[in-house]
Amino acid sequence: MTDSTLPTCRFQSFSEPSDPAHVAGRVAALRKALAAQGLAGFVVPRADEHQGEYVPAHMARLAWLTGFTGSAGHAVVLADKAALIVDGRYTIQSAAQTDTSVVTPVRMEETPLERWIEQNLPAGGELGYDPWLHTVDGVARLEKAAAAAGGKAVPLAPNPIDALWADRPAPPAAPVKAHRTDYAGEDTAAKLGRVRDALAEAKVDALVVSDPHALAWLFNVRGGDVEHTPLPLGYAIVPREGRPTVFLASEKITNEAGDAIGAVGEIAAPAALGQELKRLGAAKAKVRLDGATGASALATLIRDAGGTADAGADPIALMKARKNAAELAGTRAAHLRDGAAMTNYLSWLAREAPKGGLTEIDAVAALEQERLRTGLLKDVSFTTIAGAGPNAALPHYRVTESSNRRLEPGIFLVDSGAQYEDGTTDITRTIVIGEPTDEMRDRYTRVLKGHVAISRLVFAKGTSGAQLDAFARLPLWQGGFDFDHGTGHGVGSYLSVHEGPQRLSKLGTTPLEPGMILSNEPGYYKQGHYGIRIENLIVVEERAIPGAERVIYGFETITWCPYERALIEKSLLDPGEIAWIDAYHASVLEKIGPQVEGDARAWLETACQPL
Repeated sequence: MTDSTLPTCRFQSFSEPSDPAHVAGRVAALRKALAAQGLAGFVVPRADEHQGEYVPAHMARLAWLTGFTGSAGHAVVLADKAALIVDGRYTIQSAAQTDTSVVTPVRMEETPLERWIEQNLPAGGELGYDPWLHTVDGVARLEKAAAAAGGKAVPLAPNPIDALWADRPAPPAAPVKAHRTDYAGEDTAAKLGRVRDALAEAKVDALVVSDPHALAWLFNVRGGDVEHTPLPLGYAIVPREGRPTVFLASEKITNEAGDAIGAVGEIAAPAALGQELKRLGAAKAKVRLDGATGASALATLIRDAGGTADAGADPIALMKARKNAAELAGTRAAHLRDGAAMTNYLSWLAREAPKGGLTEIDAVAALEQERLRTGLLKDVSFTTIAGAGPNAALPHYRVTESSNRRLEPGIFLVDSGAQYEDGTTDITRTIVIGEPTDEMRDRYTRVLKGHVAISRLVFAKGTSGAQLDAFARLPLWQGGFDFDHGTGHGVGSYLSVHEGPQRLSKLGTTPLEPGMILSNEPGYYKQGHYGIRIENLIVVEERAIPGAERVIYGFETITWCPYERALIEKSLLDPGEIAWIDAYHASVLEKIGPQVEGDARAWLETACQPL
């Protein structure tokens, strides 16, 4: 691949995601509609009915209204003011994408959604919300906040934005396909048996499967209704006794997937979901809803019919998080394949970037092309983050035609991943073009030290990610630095690259268990200058320690790609860290070396030399 033969992207685009010029008119139209209903305001979450990370285009109401395209946030529109409440990842992006003369960006860490409502909703005012876009707990928080302001939260149907959105896209209709059992490692009948056992233990009569990830996992199907994650958007109801019902549009279901679902359950149209919930309610059933994804509207349908809506943990979430032997074998194979693609890419980048002709878009397209050359790529697992210079300091940067920078001497960060049928990958590498500064080497090495610390950890059974997160931060803290995102997230098996409930984060309260896949990605960001992040995927595994009195776990690293030697300040590393890095590089060369040749093989041998 040369500068003159750079490909285009199949799975990503670089068009501008929003236009702030539309914001004023759309907010004004919404205010007029709210006033006609006697409402003081309306809450617009960045959510669909399933609370998914990616929302289909026809559900992107927050982006349509405010211009903001980040993965999390809320807008609250009142008659005289409007707020766009986002977390620290999106402080810069939110201000750039919306019309700040109409909508005020607010940092969630300083003023959470509920507090803003308490402080700004007028006394006696009614605050509208769409009950399909908020969970049971979320609605309870809205009601509490509105009451504290002397007002009231009221459900609205239909969503008032939908009548204003003249060119609203059609709902997605991607085919639903069967997922091979040799990749899944367990058939649907066995999974259903485990779910029914969990329902019996919880003393509930049925489970509403509202998370499409859980639906895909349970019935061994995959779809394509959202970007970069092979999800079929739909629901299922699993009774404690009897056959489950899957609610999916029949025209989306392939014959193979239909046969597989039909062998264990029924298939019904999505419109039939409400009637089935009412039937359960009329039978006085106790129905479990996923507290994380179950819409408040689901609970209302059950309760109004006389049943009990039990909002709590969906038992599928933990089952899905603990990967079985087949899933782990698949993800290891996917990472070996992906490691070779990354090696080919980084060796090409090392040759081409110093010439000065590449841009961030060129770099994204070239990496996607390397993964396509495997012949097995189904999609990227998320939009590639490829940041040069100051753009690397934006943890969730997305390059567009207007933001596109040339790769010049300094830092270049690329965070990317792939969807293969046997596994999902996610890797970040930070490289330097030309000579790094002493400061860059210091910061990179501190990030690397935290990354290595997580990789080497051992911990007792029952330990959560919140208890481990600080190990990644300590080398940065010692220099007076930190990063604002979590150290790691869970990862699915040909599912979402961001999977719960496991995480390495201050918020990660779920105990880590064998088979869980997580990312290990500490970082450092100097706003306006450069950013650094290093990421591998790791798997929780049991460790045999002679004389141990407790069950002890550790992490198996499954990502294979060299670190940036030119940014490593060896004097900051202790002997144990050096030994771990050298051993890791030796394994990279052993595993990836046979898959690459020519310039890539020569580059890899140099990159993997002992420190």
